[in-house]
Amino acid sequence: MSDTGRLTLILGGARSGKSTYAEDQAWARGGRVLFVATASAGDEEMAERIRKHRAGRPVSWETLEAPLRVGQAILAHEPADVLIVDCMTLLVSNVLLQLPEHTATETAQDKTAAEVDALLDAHAQLGGEWFVVSNEVGLGLVPEYPLGRVYRDLLGWTNQRLARAADRVVLMVAGIPLPVKEAN
Repeated sequence: MSDTGRLTLILGGARSGKSTYAEDQAWARGGRVLFVATASAGDEEMAERIRKHRAGRPVSWETLEAPLRVGQAILAHEPADVLIVDCMTLLVSNVLLQLPEHTATETAQDKTAAEVDALLDAHAQLGGEWFVVSNEVGLGLVPEYPLGRVYRDLLGWTNQRLARAADRVVLMVAGIPLPVKEAN
């Protein structure tokens, strides 16, 4: 395990500036940057979003597309000095949507936990400066449908697990970073 690892969890609502903040932090650190994208282009609109995001990143940064098994994909990739995982929101959705309809909530929790554990294991093995982006969904309405409630619960659990493991947690509000946790 590397003693030089630092994990920052960046939370916020939609369009709160999470990804921009993560990218700015990575840029300021310098070194080799690996951007781990969990999005999948399920339709033309999403494909265009992904294209714009790619085009907006520095050409020197590498991109690793990993919609599932993110920890394993990172370990199989050449190590980087700085790593951005963007984002857990889509990763949890990808886990949930790969499961058969009417899968027990406990099974979905186990699959999600395995993703989070593998990601944290990869960080422990590789070290480096990591920025993990996720949406804070606990401040909104309770979803009307069971699948939405399961998703909200899984992402909330994921955020809690990552926040406990993180050295630093930042909540983004209207583009302003609010420190929530800072390791001594």
